[in-house]
Amino acid sequence: MKEATIFPGTKVKINDVDFPTLPSPDHLIIKVIVAGSNPKDWAIAERVPGINQGDDIAGIVHSVGDNVTNFRPGDRVASFHEMLTPHGCFAEYAVGLEATTFHIPPNVSFEEASTIPLAGMTAALGMYQRLGLPLPWLPAQERLPLVVYGAAGAVGAFAVKLATLSNIHPIICVAGRGIEYVESLIDRSKGDTIVDYRQGNDEVVKSFQQALNGEKLCYAFDAVSDKGSYQNLMKVMDLSKGRISLVLARKHYEGIPDSFAKFFTQVGRVHAESYPGIKGEKKLQGLLGDQDFGAVMYKFFERGLKAGWFKGHPYQVVPGGLDGVETGLQDLKAGKASAFKFVFRIEETKGLSQSKL
Repeated sequence: MKEATIFPGTKVKINDVDFPTLPSPDHLIIKVIVAGSNPKDWAIAERVPGINQGDDIAGIVHSVGDNVTNFRPGDRVASFHEMLTPHGCFAEYAVGLEATTFHIPPNVSFEEASTIPLAGMTAALGMYQRLGLPLPWLPAQERLPLVVYGAAGAVGAFAVKLATLSNIHPIICVAGRGIEYVESLIDRSKGDTIVDYRQGNDEVVKSFQQALNGEKLCYAFDAVSDKGSYQNLMKVMDLSKGRISLVLARKHYEGIPDSFAKFFTQVGRVHAESYPGIKGEKKLQGLLGDQDFGAVMYKFFERGLKAGWFKGHPYQVVPGGLDGVETGLQDLKAGKASAFKFVFRIEETKGLSQSKL
């Protein structure tokens, strides 16, 4: 079968490889219909080259391990592939773990479903397991300001969607070119607003202060974690009670005191509690472990998709299937994906084996 591997400089090589085998009785083999993409697909390849980095699988179950009870061959599914392990989604067939796989309802396309697994779970982990915000089934009962930085990107947009389901308002969204999309996610009648980061950091901080109306900020989800984002947030945070969730773990956050409650999402924790931690990382007590939380939230996503109260992220199909992965990742690195995700229809790849279920 065909598989794409990623190298430094956002270079992609298409290889002929063996059909995958099940890593454990808890895994599924999935025929990939649509593969989603994420910024880490090109970023991690800079230090770990030559791997099929794709982790957003949408397709049809080919076979299941002996312990798998919730899925069977022929099911339409989306799955979060275990990062840095073999058989990611940039291939004809990929491997997923039952706990991080969910059914795609008939009313949802493979393209839409492929936008959810990694980004949706990153948002959920940051919002609930790290910040400790009210869950959708135990929604907020009073005013609870939240800043979401990078609200037009997939992770930030999912954070806004989840905040709305949790009745968290006002949501103060920071965005740029994707403002029109973010506007469709918020409720102005509940105080939600949008801050345009392109006006400069000083104006962003002033906009925060105006939206907070004299309050100090206690909760921030920073889906950018760069270019002044967290420095701007710290200027309005409550230094004694505030919490900030960040998405880039391998950096020094100058301007955030060591004593301040900063948390890292590390979405790979839904696959293994032993996923490498961060020195000095803070944790909330009394919560489900990230693996159990992940399994619960993917079921929640599935139910929301079926009922229509949860949706994926806008997407743009890059032509050529696996042959288009290099172009897609180059455009992603260049910042050309604003308020949408690049996805790839695998059947468009040249020279497929045309394997059947």
